[in-house]
Amino acid sequence: MGSGRSARLAARGNPGPLARRLASLLLRGLVSERRQRRRRALHRLWRAARGAPRRIFYFHRSDDPYSHLAAQALAELAERYAVRIEPHLVAPTNEVDAPEPELLAAHARRDAAAVAPHYGLAFADPGRAPASENTRTAERILTRAIETGRFAALAPTVGEALWRGAAAGLAGLAARYGQADESARRRALAAGSGLRAKLRHYSGAMFHYGGEWYWGVDRLHHLERRLRGEGAAQGGDGGIRFARPAIPGAQGGAESAGAAGVSLEFFPSLRSPYTAIAYEATLALARETGARLQLRPVMPMVMRGVPASLAKGFYIFQDAKREADYYGVPFGKVFDPIGRPVERGFALFPWARSRGRGAEWLGAFLQAAFARGINTGSDAGLAEVAAHAGLEWRGFAAARDAAQPEDWRAELEQNRRALYGELGLWGVPSYRICGPAGESDFATWGQDRLWLVAAELRRRMALSS
Repeated sequence: MGSGRSARLAARGNPGPLARRLASLLLRGLVSERRQRRRRALHRLWRAARGAPRRIFYFHRSDDPYSHLAAQALAELAERYAVRIEPHLVAPTNEVDAPEPELLAAHARRDAAAVAPHYGLAFADPGRAPASENTRTAERILTRAIETGRFAALAPTVGEALWRGAAAGLAGLAARYGQADESARRRALAAGSGLRAKLRHYSGAMFHYGGEWYWGVDRLHHLERRLRGEGAAQGGDGGIRFARPAIPGAQGGAESAGAAGVSLEFFPSLRSPYTAIAYEATLALARETGARLQLRPVMPMVMRGVPASLAKGFYIFQDAKREADYYGVPFGKVFDPIGRPVERGFALFPWARSRGRGAEWLGAFLQAAFARGINTGSDAGLAEVAAHAGLEWRGFAAARDAAQPEDWRAELEQNRRALYGELGLWGVPSYRICGPAGESDFATWGQDRLWLVAAELRRRMALSS
């Protein structure tokens, strides 16, 4: 990383007081419910005035497991709702918005295979990425399918052959349905990627409708609720087809998992909106199941040199607000803690933990930063965090000096290394379940995977019962 780029990342990772306040106001406006209602109303008026159909842009990346799952949903969406789905092919995400491409590729395969059955979809992890020549063949077939209006029908079959590594199967599909030439493939990728950038996104498996983005099958329930609210459901009321799986409750009592030797490692961060959403629910899950909870906090990605574009940052906060509303978690009154406030928060974690309130401290800090609009960079703000966490406060310096002589930076770095080296992950919130004896570790990433964590805890408890 060049020195100029490093300096820019460092500046963004620790803004001054004025820049922090202005950024926080911008983020509050970005997730404003009034803003969302106004945007949606204007979209409806615009569409009605022109007599235009409801049009959903879908952006497909052929060698992306999440795109393969999303492609399997297209036909059902078109059948259930009065919409026109317009597919586009896109190129891989740039290195700024996908800073760990190899880790992401491996995780996406594992993750897609884990969640697919819960949505009635199919994906088998082959343990490797598709061969580049097979990917190009798939893209040529799909380019032609877009031209002939057959994308929704053909994309799942093409994706299955691609992920099976079936070059002969792809050749057969090309012979049967046709394929575009290489120049047309390149034009299609450039056009789709260009439209995606114009609409301010960066990823594959994305749906865009009326100014809002929806990622893969995991966010289709949000899109379905919006469409149903607009009266777009058709062909009978079948409910939400791609509803997120419920979080299963504990079985066998709160002592079962702990007694069975099952532990839950939780990797949170203090500047992660998704962590803020999932934090209390994660602690509750550990209590309800009896799993031994181990908090393993890590430094925010931007503060450890992982770049992120403004488009990605804006999408994350808007998506987090939508997810928080779904879970009924307060979110949106933001006072961005990036930089020095996060460091001060983590510096006091050993102090809070030594008093048996480490989990409460992190939770109170996240609520202050993302739901209560408290400036956690000030002593007064930290005093409110301490009070909310049930801690006696005598000032930052006194609390820091009263803690055990722990090197909190070394602890966070150790957790980061475990996240990368042992779990093959890099973002938060992440989870690892260990035990019982004979079971390999289970790891996943994302607040939208808490249902999967709960299901795995439940399965492991059943093994030992």
